[in-house]
Amino acid sequence: MIRCFHKECLEIMHNDFAAWLEESRGRGFDLHQKHLNPSFVKMLRAIGFDKGYVRGQGAYLWDEKGNKYLDLLTGWGVFALGRNHPKIKAVLKQLLDMDRPNLVRMDCSVLSGLAAQALVRHVHDGLSRVFFTNSGTETVEGALKFARCATGRQDIIFCEHAFHGLTLGSLSVNGDQFFRERFGDLMPGGRKIPFNDLAALEKELSTREVAAFIVEPVQGKSCEVVADGYLIEAQRLCRKYGSLLIADEVQCGLGRTGKWFAYQHWDDVEPDIVCCAKALSGGYVPVGAVITTPRIMDSVFDRMERCVVHSNTFGQNDMAMASALASINVIEEDKLVENAAAMGKYVMDKLRPIAEACPFVSDVRGKGLMFGLDFARPEASLKLKMAWDMLHKLNFGVFGQMIIIPLMERHRILTQVAGYHTEVIKFLPPMIVTKEDMDWFLAGIEDVLADVQRIPGAAWDTVSGLAKRAILA
Repeated sequence: MIRCFHKECLEIMHNDFAAWLEESRGRGFDLHQKHLNPSFVKMLRAIGFDKGYVRGQGAYLWDEKGNKYLDLLTGWGVFALGRNHPKIKAVLKQLLDMDRPNLVRMDCSVLSGLAAQALVRHVHDGLSRVFFTNSGTETVEGALKFARCATGRQDIIFCEHAFHGLTLGSLSVNGDQFFRERFGDLMPGGRKIPFNDLAALEKELSTREVAAFIVEPVQGKSCEVVADGYLIEAQRLCRKYGSLLIADEVQCGLGRTGKWFAYQHWDDVEPDIVCCAKALSGGYVPVGAVITTPRIMDSVFDRMERCVVHSNTFGQNDMAMASALASINVIEEDKLVENAAAMGKYVMDKLRPIAEACPFVSDVRGKGLMFGLDFARPEASLKLKMAWDMLHKLNFGVFGQMIIIPLMERHRILTQVAGYHTEVIKFLPPMIVTKEDMDWFLAGIEDVLADVQRIPGAAWDTVSGLAKRAILA
């Protein structure tokens, strides 16, 4: 029997929270159906992802039946250090017992100062100021405001297929129309250009009306990587025309690509603003950061009466700052950047020949432990072409589910498509993964890619049924 919220229930919650929570085990999907997002629940149940996870540790999840899963979704990159990292947990437990004077506001917390100091150690020398936020999208919002203030200009250039967040300002520089439609007029001044197109970039910059060019060195929704030489030339063009270069490293930053920040794969690239979040939380407390120059920061906070002209309520709270500080220290001490580089090379070297054997795979791309498979209509086989066309008449983008569903059902590997209306599947292993974990993935993906080439077959029957159900729904 589920207890209601009366005095006895509250006493149990306060005295034995674990026991109180246990009483609600198995109710998550029903509660979300009733009180949160029924469409999300319907989607999870349709593709068989309603597993009921009860524990997470490191690179793994466990469901109610005790089955172990390899987590290559990592909360869209939040758990880059793995789940429930013991070092970060230990710091937060100590902090809770200290009864610190949190968020006094008319004070300067040493924890936020220490977190900022630790963060700027890993960017180029010109970036020495930090503004802390609560999320990646808020970080982008802050960067856009700072750029407009520093330049006195309004327009922002962004790329096709870019994903910078879903609040109003960041949505205005989202390169995917799917996320923008039905939300009315967005922030004025957005200018979309093709990714990796320097001629298009210069054409827009040459108007001298552009405050900034914002770009993901590795795109979160496509896993497209900037071309060699692109960022340094984009930087030169921005400086030529008086615009700022913003590197959105919310997902690709903090070690995931095998460098502390992805822009560091290319020599002499020095963005004016770097956005980061996700991994900075350690998977515990939401936190993001705008890292920028003194000149840009001082243009915003240019006198005492404007010292809080841009602020937020929870942005420097002690729990978030401790999580950020502990996460940075763990990445340093455990050499996770180096592990991401090594494991990224290991898995990509082995994945490419597996992918080349599958006619549906058009590309394998990414950096470090942020990589994806792109699928397209095969050219050689008439039978495979017909199967592809039939499936896409039912529902565009459903082909990716033919990969991720058997990865889950047969191999207990959790991942997802990179975005809506896309054929890209993205993999975001935690930076703590081992060769054994990557071999688990490689064996699974080899089996699934071989299976989709069998027509008729179980994979096609499953996904055709899924597409038909989606149409009816």
